[in-house]
Amino acid sequence: MSKRSAPPPIVFIVLFLILLGGGYWYFFKRQPAPTSTAPTAIPSPGNTPSGNTSTFPSPSSVSGGTTVRIAGSTSMVTINQNLKKAFERQFPGTNIVTTASGSDKGIADLVAGKADIAAISRPLTAQEENQGLVAIPVTTDAIAVVVGKANPFNQGLTSAQVADIFQGKINNWSAVGGKNSTIRVINRPAISGTHETFQEIVLKGANFGTTPNITTLQRDATTPLLQALGTDGVGYATFAQVANQQTVRSLAIDGLTPDANGYPYQRQLFYVYKNPASPGVQAFLGYATSPQGQQATILNN
Repeated sequence: MSKRSAPPPIVFIVLFLILLGGGYWYFFKRQPAPTSTAPTAIPSPGNTPSGNTSTFPSPSSVSGGTTVRIAGSTSMVTINQNLKKAFERQFPGTNIVTTASGSDKGIADLVAGKADIAAISRPLTAQEENQGLVAIPVTTDAIAVVVGKANPFNQGLTSAQVADIFQGKINNWSAVGGKNSTIRVINRPAISGTHETFQEIVLKGANFGTTPNITTLQRDATTPLLQALGTDGVGYATFAQVANQQTVRSLAIDGLTPDANGYPYQRQLFYVYKNPASPGVQAFLGYATSPQGQQATILNN
């Protein structure tokens, strides 16, 4: 009986190539291709640290009937109104509701669900950030030191003089080059974000004075403060609210007016939302931080 010969080597080579091809197909071609999800027009934000620029894109469209409630700083009344008008004009059928009772009240309303956005004129505290609140910078503003139009004091002040006046160390206009008359200081209440920022920037964290010539308002509102100045009072307000006022004057500080580069009393203004933001909040914040929205925050709009 004859011995059967072994298959030629070429057979093994062909079998090897077939097995190799089959393995490649199984492990690579057989796996389903990853699915892709089209990005939404207004993506949900991440945990944006307070003070960082917004990641919200400017919305291309917003559904009619969208309502966004903004509460907070009286310093941002003009900005809120400008953005409200521009947003509602750009997206018909939307409704932006704004109220102003101070930064702290705005934060409280946001946490309680009574507001969708808090407008504040100070940074968030660590405690507020721990509550899931996120601050988006909107614009930079100056705090103006103001006197009544009829006040005979027509000079500027130094930063040191302003600090001494609001701490009660200087209480007569003659001490800063004016007439011999008492300086009536009109202070904002502690709930005001402008009060807190003024204390930090101007007083370097020191307390306001408690001398008899210093009056603290019960409500954080700019109009009553300006009305109370008379011919011998001094107070402070966001420059956005007094720039075009006919009854008051802003004093130069260290030789610089509030609209000048290098003016010493400047601060950041913020919109705050609670994470995660609703689609309406995302849309409004995206618009507010877009070039078009930033144009709407210009003071003389």
